[in-house]
Amino acid sequence: QVQLGESGGGLVQPGGSLRLSCVASGSTFSFKSMGWYRQAPGKQRELVAVSTNGETTNYADSVKGRFTLSRDNAKNTVYLQMNSLKPEDTAVYYCNVHPFFDRDYWGQGTQVTVFS
Repeated sequence: QVQLGESGGGLVQPGGSLRLSCVASGSTFSFKSMGWYRQAPGKQRELVAVSTNGETTNYADSVKGRFTLSRDNAKNTVYLQMNSLKPEDTAVYYCNVHPFFDRDYWGQGTQVTVFS
């Protein structure tokens, strides 16, 4: 059973930065994908960024050029560096990991609020 520990959310003004971290533990296998999703009030959960096989990283159009996903495979950790934050980035951010030969797992979510 994989467990995820997320951290790094908080309150920030527009134009500010935050860095989210997600540590995965308990997996026997390495991760074929690690990424971040978000869900704003009244909206569906959406992809923010995902790294697949440690080679390809895909970003939502709305965050391209502002957010950067990185992975530390030795630490089973995925990060999301968020710069130039906007009020529309306000959401609960969820870590998602998918080990090889297993189902995917979700973190508990961390709140990011961008306010003036």
